[in-house]
Amino acid sequence: MCQDGFTWRMCCPLPMAFRDVNARRHIGLQQLSSLASTGRTFLGPMKSHKFIVDESTNQSTLICSAVRLIESLDLTTAAGQLLNETIQAQNKEFKTGMSTLLFLVGAWSNAVVECLQQNVPVSAIVSVMSEGLSSCCERVQCLQISIHDVKKELCSSRVQPNAESRACQVGCDSLLNPRDLLYFQKDISALEEAIPINSSSHQGDNCNFNKCLVSPLVGFGSVASLVKPVGDKSSSAISGSGVITPSCIKRKLTHSRHFTTLGKSHFSSQQASFPGYLSGPSADPCECCGLGHLAMALSHGNQTGMKLLQSIAAYQQERAECRSSSQLNITEIVTCSLLGLPESYSCVSPGFVTLVSPEQASVIKHFEDRPLQIVLVDGDLTEQYRHLGFNRPCNVRTILEHPNLQAGRTGGTWLSRMLDILVNFEVNLVLVKGSVCENLMDRCIASRILVVGSVPRDVLCAFGEVTGAQSVTYLTQVNASCVGAGAQAELWEASDGRVMDLRELVPVRINVRGIRLLTAVLTTAVASKVQLLADQFWTLVYRLHHALSDGKVFPGGGAVELLCLSHIQALAEQPVPPANQKGGKELCSAWLAAPVAEYKSLVLQALASGWKRYLSVVMCNMAKALSELEACALVDHHLKEAVGCGSPSAYILELFRRGDVLGGGSGTLAAHSEGLRVYDNVVAKTEAWRRALDLVLLVLQTDAEIITGPKRNQLLNSPASSEFMFL
Repeated sequence: MCQDGFTWRMCCPLPMAFRDVNARRHIGLQQLSSLASTGRTFLGPMKSHKFIVDESTNQSTLICSAVRLIESLDLTTAAGQLLNETIQAQNKEFKTGMSTLLFLVGAWSNAVVECLQQNVPVSAIVSVMSEGLSSCCERVQCLQISIHDVKKELCSSRVQPNAESRACQVGCDSLLNPRDLLYFQKDISALEEAIPINSSSHQGDNCNFNKCLVSPLVGFGSVASLVKPVGDKSSSAISGSGVITPSCIKRKLTHSRHFTTLGKSHFSSQQASFPGYLSGPSADPCECCGLGHLAMALSHGNQTGMKLLQSIAAYQQERAECRSSSQLNITEIVTCSLLGLPESYSCVSPGFVTLVSPEQASVIKHFEDRPLQIVLVDGDLTEQYRHLGFNRPCNVRTILEHPNLQAGRTGGTWLSRMLDILVNFEVNLVLVKGSVCENLMDRCIASRILVVGSVPRDVLCAFGEVTGAQSVTYLTQVNASCVGAGAQAELWEASDGRVMDLRELVPVRINVRGIRLLTAVLTTAVASKVQLLADQFWTLVYRLHHALSDGKVFPGGGAVELLCLSHIQALAEQPVPPANQKGGKELCSAWLAAPVAEYKSLVLQALASGWKRYLSVVMCNMAKALSELEACALVDHHLKEAVGCGSPSAYILELFRRGDVLGGGSGTLAAHSEGLRVYDNVVAKTEAWRRALDLVLLVLQTDAEIITGPKRNQLLNSPASSEFMFL
């Protein structure tokens, strides 16, 4: 997919043409707005996917990520490159929040253009918008929810299952011990601790809603956690997929009214009986535990990823030395995408699952489940490979750079040496971080040595810790102390017990007793969804990871953005004291000085328009409103009610407690249900806001510098003026 028609044009900084340029819109801001509009459908849990078509191969890929979208566009402009770098920076650090960033870039670009058309100075736009966003970030701190309080609320209400539940569970799955069930019951005497509210910005916080400010976890309902203890054998599995009859369930819980509880999979009973397969807590909430419940709230509708992450979280908690540990170790998680199976076959498997050629898979059949000698190579396994930082020795003249181009004698010598090293140390398995020489691969297959390339570094470290193998850069460094032992390799089996036959590639599982490595096997029958499923899974993993790292979460469903909108509008309506009034500078911030205060209300309303567009589009994408006009009317209604209450934060928290922050529109197509909880990350969300505004202001100031540069008169009178395009 290409995005044409964007050209970065240099213009002569004419002082008398500044107003005309504002009226015509800055080109850089216009480009940002056009590029950002392509990701409008990615907001909210009800995402509309896009097809990206490769014109060279005519193959299409399904995406719902701003990162994949920007990567697919032909960004030939400076503004497009800046947008790409901003989104890539957000993705590299957080792996979430890119869609929000992309949309706000477009919304605030339009808002800035409107300010320019009304002759607002650039300095006023930059100052007011920057300080306005900082004020929003401070204001929404009252909505933060501690993860410690979340776990405390769940664990403090643990009760023993009643007889009916015990009998039901035993009848459903005889492999599971009812004593291992942990039931979390709703605390009737909920904590009535009010969330701190910034009284300096809002008055009248003695609203009746203060009586309703309870812990946000109240209302989750009864939740059970089902974990099968892990034995010493590597084939032990967490099994929580046994079919449970409705009488076992105290109360159903889904993360959103738009995503109902998934039906019981007919593979569930089969999955629990196969070794090497983790089928942890499923989408049913009575099978969630600890972090699994939070994973459900952070899933934003990704049911498949949620079930896999719940299995991983339960497994890591069970294996943790400290039972109170609530961290998610991302380095112990890898993914493997399989094409050809329904998505219901997705599972979590202990060890490392990867795809190999049929010739490599044939080597595994000769191992017969015996322990293998393993070597780890941290680099490429090729003759020409040199490690990073390698310096060629001085006073050495290179006769031929690639010896294997000769009559085959020198190249064959290298292949023979590498193969001799592996044979002498009785190595059966070689895991290589980079690429592998094809000729060496063929010789190893003939000698029944399995060589696997493109192995992540975290996988090498995991196998090194358990097997005792030490990573080497070149095979010539291998000695007895570098070779590990105890690894096992087998063909990966699906949940119904059959071995996969993917013709070109075959999935295999490499495992060792005691390894902490887990592979999320993502299956799909649609080729264009392979990358999509992987992106969705890792987004969910990092949401949970950042939530635990931050130690806090935001209420989701638009609650934070609604408070930002209310706060900005309240600031815009505040009267600005005259500059000559005594004590005026103490009553307002430094950024509301006399030259800027004149445009304060106008710029803040422009900043607020970005939040309003954000909420309106989310509501339209979630089918809570039939049109953006109706969505805006509903947002205005909530703002009016919040102001009438006197405490917008209390009003919004009450809406969140009811699970209906932005509901109530006449166009709502989904049924209303109470007690729902959706959470967002704190740092990732606020950083997406800051990055979006910083990018817009950067492009704004860059355009302004081109237009009103210090050498405008020299450029105007110089012969080179004909080379510039005047706007």
